[in-house]
Amino acid sequence: MFVHNLRLGTASLRRNVLLTALMIMSIGFGVAASMVTFAVFRAVSGDPIPHKSSQLFVPLIDNRGPQYNRHGEPPSALNYVDAVALMRAHKAERQTMIYPVALSVMPDDPQRMPFKAPGYATYGDFFSMFDVPFQYGSGWGSAEDEAREPVIVISRALNQKLYGGNNSVGRRVILDDRQYRIVGVTDNWDPKPRFFDTFSGNAYADPAQIYLPFSYAIAQHIDTRGNNNCGSDGKRGDTWETWLHGECVWISPWVELSSVAQVQAYRQFLDGYAREQREAGRFNWAPNNRLRNVREWLDYQRAVPQESRISMTLAFGFLVICLVNTIGLLLAKFMRRAPEIGVRRALGASRGDIYRQFLAEAAMVGLAGGALGLLLTTIGMFGLDLVFEPQIARLAHLDASLVLLTLLVAITATVIAAFYPTWRAAQVQPAWQLKSN
Repeated sequence: MFVHNLRLGTASLRRNVLLTALMIMSIGFGVAASMVTFAVFRAVSGDPIPHKSSQLFVPLIDNRGPQYNRHGEPPSALNYVDAVALMRAHKAERQTMIYPVALSVMPDDPQRMPFKAPGYATYGDFFSMFDVPFQYGSGWGSAEDEAREPVIVISRALNQKLYGGNNSVGRRVILDDRQYRIVGVTDNWDPKPRFFDTFSGNAYADPAQIYLPFSYAIAQHIDTRGNNNCGSDGKRGDTWETWLHGECVWISPWVELSSVAQVQAYRQFLDGYAREQREAGRFNWAPNNRLRNVREWLDYQRAVPQESRISMTLAFGFLVICLVNTIGLLLAKFMRRAPEIGVRRALGASRGDIYRQFLAEAAMVGLAGGALGLLLTTIGMFGLDLVFEPQIARLAHLDASLVLLTLLVAITATVIAAFYPTWRAAQVQPAWQLKSN
């Protein structure tokens, strides 16, 4: 019976090619607009580290006071004094401090020009905390952090550029006239959004190429290439030491806490630290600290671009309009066949038979509209950079799941839109149709 209904639907669609084409185009354009914007939203709103996002936290300390805070929130990073204090206390299983750097790489080949390599100054726990994969070697340990050793981890892309992809662990590389010993080469790794560096606006930046010890970077006066927020006065200070011991915030802190008890204990530690600073005369306000996990941090930082939400809302609104137009077209098409329906009912067809026939016909329209929508979605992927920033546009891609979702949305939406026209068609009275004809 299903095959019979498909044959009836095919014959009906062929009888009015123009009306059928209008319905398919309406569904196709509506679905394509929705899927293109959904692809972007899916890329930027996912959990970048789902298996650990509830265990990684950003601890923040209010070093400014309520008169300088926005909506009562402390600064979104730490200054050097507080960052070092948290590291020395070591109240978490793993902990790290991060700030962006960019160093000039000097290739071994004298014929090649130096180039900038972006990356981070951090601690050895960074790699285990964030599950960084390695192609060769590994990260450094706490001994290298304490000794301020000039070691470095480079990315797979940089290793390919400098050493042709060969194992470079143990080799020396020169960056900004300083020599570093390579201890590891990361595999392809670039979580999006880059949750650990939203403070400096690098959530969707190009992948990092280098990682070096935080302690060594500070000792060598390697400046941050990220944000440096000095509060209302905007004064950084005249010297390196003045800046380090001032209240400018520029360091992103992260700790790993694997249980509720550890989270509670760390909150108490932060409050206790703030009270100590108040007693010492540095703060003159009550503790105002925060401890957010990855998901909470991304929500607070609004890591999902507002334009992606707006465009997706508009696109789905456009899909609704297309479905309303489809309802009208299906209603006109089905009601024109009232005499045919009356004859079928008089010959013994039930209302259920009418439902199955017309919904099967609608599903065929949806499938064709989905195929058109899939083609338009593919084309739309190439024009995303006209609407979104390039670093966001390139994150969206057409994969098997999006193909299946496009077809499913098209068929489901069309069948749902067909319910009212089908219901009207099923209410046709056979006697009236036979009498009038």
